[in-house]
Amino acid sequence: MAKLTYKARKRLPARKFAVDGKKRKYPITDRAHAANALSRVSAHGTPAEKKAVRAKACAAHPTLPSCKTRRKGK
Repeated sequence: MAKLTYKARKRLPARKFAVDGKKRKYPITDRAHAANALSRVSAHGTPAEKKAVRAKACAAHPTLPSCKTRRKGK
């Protein structure tokens, strides 16, 4: 995972965060950060944050293992 410094994080646009607005939580700048965001929100996030992070991280990086949909019976 690429190091995201304080200065670099402050310069990121709100769309690069899974929970944007004033909170600017869970950066999803690359695949590694998106996977980390999914992991962190599953442990510490609210149900609303979990839904938002999963939606944005999977939209930005659909090849993540936790983003692949599973069909019933397969």
